[in-house]
Amino acid sequence: MSLDQYKGVYIYAQQVDNEISSIAYELIGKAKELAKDLDTDVTAVLLGHNVSGLVDGLAEYGADKVIVVDDPELETYRTEPYAHALASVINEYKPDIMLVGATAIGRDLGPTVSARVKTGLTADCTVLEIGDFPINAPADGSQKHNQLLMTRPAFGGNTIATIACPDNRPQMATVRPGVMQKIEPVKGAKAEVINYNPGFEVNNKYVEILNIIKAAKSVENIMDAKILVSGGRGVGSAENFQMIKDLAEVLGGMVSCSRAVVENGWLPVDYQVGQTGKTVRPNLYIAIGISGAIQHVAGMEESDIVIAINKDEDAPIFDVADYGIVGDLNKIVPALTAALKAELA
Repeated sequence: MSLDQYKGVYIYAQQVDNEISSIAYELIGKAKELAKDLDTDVTAVLLGHNVSGLVDGLAEYGADKVIVVDDPELETYRTEPYAHALASVINEYKPDIMLVGATAIGRDLGPTVSARVKTGLTADCTVLEIGDFPINAPADGSQKHNQLLMTRPAFGGNTIATIACPDNRPQMATVRPGVMQKIEPVKGAKAEVINYNPGFEVNNKYVEILNIIKAAKSVENIMDAKILVSGGRGVGSAENFQMIKDLAEVLGGMVSCSRAVVENGWLPVDYQVGQTGKTVRPNLYIAIGISGAIQHVAGMEESDIVIAINKDEDAPIFDVADYGIVGDLNKIVPALTAALKAELA
């Protein structure tokens, strides 16, 4: 493998039902930063059927090029045709970096493709940057430059690992939704469009989809919230979450929670913030009765302002909070809600 042949930063532009998933725009935003450091461009890979109408949206969010693979076999996501399509694009166009969203689809597609193109993949990255590897230069001067340094939590979030793939290409990573930021779209921006189709030969790995049943979603997406009022184990019970909901309502925000709350059955997993939940970036995050384990902090540390309420003055959540209140949440939260109601009346 000649690494010099591999150029450009590519992202997999996930679409479902001919609608671009938000993660695609987030990946383009990060890809623009990486491409600037490498003096190269950003290419979005769009797979599906009758998806040409989605190209302009990718261009407006920063894609310089869009490779479109349009085929009836790609109408609905299935591992085999999608993996064949993306692996074929990689083998044909040879990207230096390939980013995939760590969604249900991406977590299936990314590892499958990386195995087919014989490269590594770092999963669930929280930081991506261009740098030298090894990070500390060895005495023999064998350090490699312009490498993708992929940082992710390891060992249950108890340590942070920075990983590189210096000897194989592309350098592949999956990134959780909500971790990277979109750039402001530029209305009317255009991208170079490359239509490519590797051909599809149905084999025994092609599953047949008999029926698709869509679950009715009654829960708002906490990743879209500007204000989150989040409760943890310290709230005590599902019934006590009413005061969390009351405070969120007064603030015009949404309720979220820690993993312990979901495990206790007090709220559905859709509300969970953290390494095994969702990554959020609200303008205001109020953590109530949350100790601040590293797994939870990983999902909310990018919030603009963090307010913590906890009776334990040594709780780790105070290390990341901008403002902290030490005391009984059962007294503080209702009093805060009442004061805000009076102020906003």
